[in-house]
Amino acid sequence: MNTYELGLPLVLAALLGVGLVTLSTAVPSTELFTQQLIFLGLALAGCAAVLWLGRRRIVRLSYLAYAVGILLLILTQLFGIEVNGARSWLRLGPLPSFQPSELAKIALIMALALALHERPIKNLLSYLRPAILIALPFVLVFTEPDLGGALVIAATGAGMLLVRGIPWRHLALLALVMAVALPTVVWPNLAPHQRQRLEIFINPASDPRGAGFQVIQSRIAIGSGGMWGKGYGQGTQSQLGFIPERHNDFIFPVLAEEGGFVGAVVLLILYGLLFWRLVAMAAECPLERDQLLIVGVLSKIAFQSLLNIGVTLGLAPVTGVNLPLVSAGGTSLIATLLALSLAYVVHRDRYQEW
Repeated sequence: MNTYELGLPLVLAALLGVGLVTLSTAVPSTELFTQQLIFLGLALAGCAAVLWLGRRRIVRLSYLAYAVGILLLILTQLFGIEVNGARSWLRLGPLPSFQPSELAKIALIMALALALHERPIKNLLSYLRPAILIALPFVLVFTEPDLGGALVIAATGAGMLLVRGIPWRHLALLALVMAVALPTVVWPNLAPHQRQRLEIFINPASDPRGAGFQVIQSRIAIGSGGMWGKGYGQGTQSQLGFIPERHNDFIFPVLAEEGGFVGAVVLLILYGLLFWRLVAMAAECPLERDQLLIVGVLSKIAFQSLLNIGVTLGLAPVTGVNLPLVSAGGTSLIATLLALSLAYVVHRDRYQEW
């Protein structure tokens, strides 16, 4: 028995539409916009393949996909291309460069859903398997160094673990471990530019023409949009180049400046509808494995979206995370749509046997 979810595709189409309109005014050249349209076509072809394969055949490849994802991350460490101080990109032969961490996040969701179902959390030893599954991609991405990507991986795993169920005493122990690890392990291993981002987060005005420039200009752009915005292509901060990476990590200020408070709220409502539909789809699945898969997709996209918008508002340190379905980026767009198509097909086939 197949029951089709119509809300998710409709919300997704609306988000992609808003994203493409915003991107068309944010990109510094039409070439980048054309590339994004090509990547969208490739992503839709990948989604069609996922829908055709079905849940059973895809999920059976979970651990294999995870192994391939880890292998790609290792290859990135060895032969990756460095961009903005991070070795996060990989080129295999004639293929264009791509970001393996985006694909590894999907593989983690698939593998972790199976692991949490096969061995329920009963004691501290029960965390060993899921902890290893999360730690491997986290460490490999963190050492690229890509703090934003590592945080998304951690948040995805944490969301799935919380939904699976964690005793309060274990949460307290985890909080204690994090309190010790952050100043003794995490902070000393941050790259200099990552430490600077955290310091600037506390006081952007301490270096207004350097490290604090992005956040300050972002706030100015968002505030200057007013209620209704300055109009399509009329944003002074964005069109005059005051917002760095305005087509990628800082695309939200472009929308807020040109679309105003109303345009920003529309985007936030669409994200809210997307998250609501994913929660509803997970609740409608009778099997725990299906629920965990959808929750993993929800955790990944929700955390990345909130983190990106938080950065542009000065509510979070700059981490280099783009805005899903809106920012430019082929690998991110393809991975996000593949993750959503995975959630869709899991919900569609929820009454079928594994």
